[in-house]
Amino acid sequence: MIRILLAEDQVMVRQGLKLMIETDEELQVTGEADNGKEAISFCEKQAFDIVILDIRMPVMDGIEAAKVIQSRWPKTKILMLTTFDDNSYVLAALKIGVSGYILKNGDTDSLLRSIRSALTGGLAIEGHVAAKVMPVLLKREENEPDPSLTPRERGILKCIGEGLSNDEIAERLALSVGTVKNNTSQVLNKLELRDRTQLAIYAIRHDLV
Repeated sequence: MIRILLAEDQVMVRQGLKLMIETDEELQVTGEADNGKEAISFCEKQAFDIVILDIRMPVMDGIEAAKVIQSRWPKTKILMLTTFDDNSYVLAALKIGVSGYILKNGDTDSLLRSIRSALTGGLAIEGHVAAKVMPVLLKREENEPDPSLTPRERGILKCIGEGLSNDEIAERLALSVGTVKNNTSQVLNKLELRDRTQLAIYAIRHDLV
């Protein structure tokens, strides 16, 4: 069972999302919070595989909650939930290292795809959100990627930039999943980055994708 914490201050929206999520028998909402502070309290009491945070909530918003959760429970995947297309919020969350953005008015299939993508290490950004932020992310850096990266590491970095999971990268590059994980860790160390989201942004900005 995949354990999910859902933080959304509008009760009707939260209930609707819970019903959509639990159409997949492997997914269960085991915690519900009204704000970011409550979400953190839930994380202190039980473990979650994924946390879905509304970007704007009273007491503590989703951005601040994501910072704390990412810092204290780095293995927990985070998805941001929004109806807003404010680039600054989206980019701020991506810099923290969240696993993606989903829209409150999205359909069940897209919601479940985003959750599955996050769980397998992918970067899930709904089309309407991506249309707003990708022009910013796609601004190319003038410099080439770090020259210390090996061809294999560049290949893995390219795949991460395309949003592929470790299993998908292993299949494409004919490597073991363990090799992909080890090389990803090496790339993170070389580039002094924190997570896969930052790697994906790096790959895009350095024209690897």
